[in-house]
Amino acid sequence: MKFSESWLRTFVNPALDSDGLAHLLTMAGLEVEERTPVAATFDQVVVAEVLSKEKHPDADRLNVLSVNVGQAEPLTIVCGAQNVTVGMKAPCALVGAKLPGIEIKQAKVRGIASFGMMCSAKELGLAEESSGLMELAADAAIGQSIRAHLDLDDQLLTLKLTPNRTDCLSLHGIARDVAALTGASLSALSASNIAQRCAAKVEVSVAASAACPRYTGRVISGVNAQAATPVWMVRRLERSGLRSISAIVDVTNYVLLELGQPLHAFDLKKLNGAIEVRFARAGEQLKTLNEQMVELQSDMLVIADQQGPVALAGVMGGAESAVDEKTSDIFLESAFFSPSVIVGKSRRLGFGSDSSYRFERGVDFAATQIALDRATQLILDICGGEAGAVTEVIGQLPARAPVQLRVDRIERVLGIRLAAVEVAQILTRLGMVLQRQGDQFEVTPPSYRFDIAIEEDLIEEIARVYGYDRIPAATSQANMTMLPQVEVLRPLARLRRALVTRDYQEAITYAFVEADWERDLCANTNPVTLQNPIASQMSVMRSCLLGGLLAALRTNLARKQPRVRLFEIGGCFTAAGDSYAQQERVAVVAYGSAQAEQWGVSARAVDFYDVKGDIEALFAPRVLTFEAAQHPASHPGRSARIRVDGQAVGWIGELHPQWQHQYDLPLAPVWFEVDQAALTHSPLPNLAEISRLPAVRRDIAVVVDEAQTVQVLIETIRQAQAPNVVDATLFDIYRGKGVEQGRKSLAFRVLLQDTQKTLTDKEIDSNMQLVMSALQKIGATLRS
Repeated sequence: MKFSESWLRTFVNPALDSDGLAHLLTMAGLEVEERTPVAATFDQVVVAEVLSKEKHPDADRLNVLSVNVGQAEPLTIVCGAQNVTVGMKAPCALVGAKLPGIEIKQAKVRGIASFGMMCSAKELGLAEESSGLMELAADAAIGQSIRAHLDLDDQLLTLKLTPNRTDCLSLHGIARDVAALTGASLSALSASNIAQRCAAKVEVSVAASAACPRYTGRVISGVNAQAATPVWMVRRLERSGLRSISAIVDVTNYVLLELGQPLHAFDLKKLNGAIEVRFARAGEQLKTLNEQMVELQSDMLVIADQQGPVALAGVMGGAESAVDEKTSDIFLESAFFSPSVIVGKSRRLGFGSDSSYRFERGVDFAATQIALDRATQLILDICGGEAGAVTEVIGQLPARAPVQLRVDRIERVLGIRLAAVEVAQILTRLGMVLQRQGDQFEVTPPSYRFDIAIEEDLIEEIARVYGYDRIPAATSQANMTMLPQVEVLRPLARLRRALVTRDYQEAITYAFVEADWERDLCANTNPVTLQNPIASQMSVMRSCLLGGLLAALRTNLARKQPRVRLFEIGGCFTAAGDSYAQQERVAVVAYGSAQAEQWGVSARAVDFYDVKGDIEALFAPRVLTFEAAQHPASHPGRSARIRVDGQAVGWIGELHPQWQHQYDLPLAPVWFEVDQAALTHSPLPNLAEISRLPAVRRDIAVVVDEAQTVQVLIETIRQAQAPNVVDATLFDIYRGKGVEQGRKSLAFRVLLQDTQKTLTDKEIDSNMQLVMSALQKIGATLRS
């Protein structure tokens, strides 16, 4: 919200300078993001009138002027501006004036003495470019300082408002807060008594009464649409960041800034019959003021005449009913639209407006007619014409539910004791309606405060007005108790350290993702859809973390990073009928070489087994099993389901070639994703004696069918009830001569050990016989 300080001071003028006012607003929660002067520093520039103009005898493009600057004698000034005329008034810099980048001195120009300089807006630092002298109004007082005449000592303040303070999206709203903070008197605007001189009237019906609880409007006939907007209004609009368009449009913009109520003016002759406020119908279109053709949808509220929509309610008017320089009669609209109906429409359409910004957050429904009367009076003053009667349709306006406030609760939250009388004074200054019972209040918020709903909201208001800097800093004292740490739960910080140790870097990505990601990578045709997405490509909630990690991978590849290893810990969301579920997951993506480039290790690409080793290390000492299964994101032959104690906890795989090509990845990354709960659960360690005796190794080679998995064989060996077998590891795979077609030879290293004694050959053979018997039961034969 950008505005002029001098404009604000027409409503409330506290005994504070600009610095003090900015500090007051910031400390009250209305942060002053920027404060800039209207003009550069300069002096001795006055309003001057050109009395005479003669050609310079020695220069074709120069004129010799006689200028009245309010002194006893006129000044002679040599001027080269092409637009100078006798009788015009323009700024004149006197000798000794210091302008931006130049100091004015008495000088001779082609032999004629010049006692000053006539100025353009550029020379005063008021414009980037200018084509001639800055022409002033005919009633400008000769000799008056140009700074006073143009109010150039004004300051421009830009507030960074929080979303809940929509009541301060207007000069009157900010002034209301300043008055409450300082106790200064407020020059409030109230409804005007507009004389009804025009019999014309537009009938209005509201079909969507819940979406538009209040609609007012009136006809103003015989206006002069070509009338010039007053200089003071143009100045205030420009200093608020708006350009002057035409007198009628300027008035609606002015009242928007002044009172926070959006208005719209229709050309009455372009309307066809009565006005209806309703939702759009199938197939309807509207060409808006920004020349865009909008395909209206059924949840879009429109202002329609008998031929169709003429405005998109709360967002923008239609081009075909807009006022122009030929307009003589207008229908001026002021309405209150429910924020829930307007919110999200601007983002969906790809354009917004100052009106939609306010309606989305809520405007003061009690000021609807005040704003209409204010705009009507300004139009009558500037453009002439005659005003008709007000047409008003009122439905069920938003209720302001009373909020209970306890003085004891204020002390508990703020740490200071305030008397009930002082609390009542603060709330009254804020426009609240009070019912007091001892040290308790029943507080009804005003119509313009949509953000007051609970007791803490009122306490925040009291703290703002009382002054945050007046609340003393107190050292808190409390008893500290060591909280128990559950040993079977691994903290997330430890899990993150383990992933970083495995050479991964953490990524944090949005939970809002593209619908295509869900369909491609998760085969999710029913994702959780957002009603009001922040961007069109972030329209659904993710059900897996892979999409965000692939996007982060592509970002790194675009910045010439050849080796990328990322992990993320975050929530995933699924829809189950009318309810939603959130599950925390852990996912990684590994791309590029298995090891960072170095001299000691030959370069090779990361593969399935590298990442499998990482996840096994994370789950250790628990043993994982990997079950070949298809996942929509993974290569058909390089995908597995991860199980712990028989429970499926996640997936591991190499990215499917289709998605590798679609997402423009030169190599296929390897990924896994598991439930966070499975990783953070860590079984208590069991005490076991460490053997001081050497282990015995026996190698065994068995022949099995090609389809048989190594995992099954290892599990069989571990479950063979051989008492001294402590480990079994695959060290060789053979296919070829001596092994039948369709079969393979697998060689395992089996370690045997006892904690009490050295194993004898007989004991070793007994253990190996148990292992071999177990393997034979699943179709394995000893390789001869």
